[in-house]
Amino acid sequence: MDVIRLAGIRQTPLSVDEVFAAVGDDSAGGTALFVGTVRDHDHDRPVTRLSYSAHPTAERELRAVMEKVASDFPVRAMAAVHRVGDLRVGDLAVVVAVSCPHRAEAFAACRRLIDDLKAQVPIWKHQFFADGTDEWVGAC
Repeated sequence: MDVIRLAGIRQTPLSVDEVFAAVGDDSAGGTALFVGTVRDHDHDRPVTRLSYSAHPTAERELRAVMEKVASDFPVRAMAAVHRVGDLRVGDLAVVVAVSCPHRAEAFAACRRLIDDLKAQVPIWKHQFFADGTDEWVGAC
């Protein structure tokens, strides 16, 4: 059974309900969900919007990260989607979820999934500030 139920890089708005539904599993006693949203500041600088870009291999790299997490934890089901394109403050940028037999495993696997996604999947963030300046943030 493939535990990766949903993996994607999308230009369309993300759905927490879709991701949560994807990891439903009768053998799982715990499901952990992380939702990353666009915040209105970065280091005390007002942010007006973001734009995410992804390398063409990003979805393949996302799956590789997910496979590694699944090999290190007793994952029953997992899902991860990241948005690209222009996002406004409050928009969902990333949603990941993991179901495991117990809550501690689910929390640990979900944390590893989002941390490794940010560190290894080639997605870049372009921030735009209220003062008219902008900056690129490394792979996220």
